[in-house]
Amino acid sequence: MNRSQQSRTGFTLVELLVVIAIIGVLVGLLLPAVQAAREAARRMSCSNNFKQIGLGIHNYHSAYKQMPIQKSGTGLSMGAGNWWDGSNVTNQGQLSWLVGLTPFIEQQALWEQISNPNGYELVGGVQQLRTPPWPAMGPKPENTAYIPAMTEVPSFRCPSDPGTGLPAMGRTNYGCCLGDSFSKAEAGARNAQLVVNNGDAEWTRAGQRGAFVVHQKMAFRDILDGLSNTIIAGEMNTDLGDRDITTTATYNKNDATTGVKAVPSVCRTDGSVDPLRPRFWGPTTPTFTADRGANTGRGYRWMSGEHIYTAMMTILPPNTTLCYQGDWPGQEGIVPPSSRHQGGCHVLMGDGAIKFVTDSIEAGDQNRKMVEFNNVAPAPVPGAASPYGLWGSLGTRANKEVIQEEL
Repeated sequence: MNRSQQSRTGFTLVELLVVIAIIGVLVGLLLPAVQAAREAARRMSCSNNFKQIGLGIHNYHSAYKQMPIQKSGTGLSMGAGNWWDGSNVTNQGQLSWLVGLTPFIEQQALWEQISNPNGYELVGGVQQLRTPPWPAMGPKPENTAYIPAMTEVPSFRCPSDPGTGLPAMGRTNYGCCLGDSFSKAEAGARNAQLVVNNGDAEWTRAGQRGAFVVHQKMAFRDILDGLSNTIIAGEMNTDLGDRDITTTATYNKNDATTGVKAVPSVCRTDGSVDPLRPRFWGPTTPTFTADRGANTGRGYRWMSGEHIYTAMMTILPPNTTLCYQGDWPGQEGIVPPSSRHQGGCHVLMGDGAIKFVTDSIEAGDQNRKMVEFNNVAPAPVPGAASPYGLWGSLGTRANKEVIQEEL
């Protein structure tokens, strides 16, 4: 038998290299598809979580004839003259809308920890007994020793957002909608002592046009534009410590003619954004997380009613700049929705539907002043159509604007 008639028992080196090369090409072709499938699954899970929140709001409304309140709670403590003062004996009326939802999204155990005196605290990350116990409804929701405030609720998180752990407290990826203006979004009709002030109430009626108004009971009957035409909540990224324009805010944009209230797009056009990396702030741009504490990032405190943590607005379109008029996270600023999904974010409509809104949604004139009580024409006066187009009109609850597009 000659050599050509002998059976072959293995591969040659060239054949092995060819097979390896083919496998490498196939993996390279399949990997993006696998990654896309994983993100599609995460996006669906995120939508399902938001749907659960929407059902929770409707069940809450069925029980109490109102939606949960943004900035509610046990009022001011004795000796604490203003709502922004810290307190261990009251929450200073600063609880977010998400707190009241907990028993309606299968978080009854967490609600019982919050709604009853709580005899445990975190010290150095270790749970210990506390004497005296925390009061019912907890301290002001900025205290890192209060265990419920440090708890991450799975239903409040989007799986596409990788943020976790310190320096955040319990994170959330969902915020209530405050409408198309931040005028009086900080305190609504109440003054520093949480007492209703007639002048502040007048400003609040003019500027706070969203489904939620801080410190105020709001119900479905207040949404005159129709539940299916009104955004009541939106998605948001949480901060990763990377100076992302959607997760930490720049501030002090308070000039009367060129500041953020007069020109909402100012933070995108005044050099604050890094021109080489347009998703991040420039190296010299001031930010809250750099200057006001690492725990002031977007979505960092699920129990806090401050809008940087648990709210959104329909002024700038999704995935644009967090831009503040004041110099502190508790003051007024623009907080657009955002997400880690490609091209847009989820919003929750009043009827419970979840819609995906793209970054390119028609958003009117981003260089036009927002609606405010003291505006004089041609600036948009109280009751005017939203200057921010379809996007702005979706965020107003009773402005009688016709929605002619299906999201």
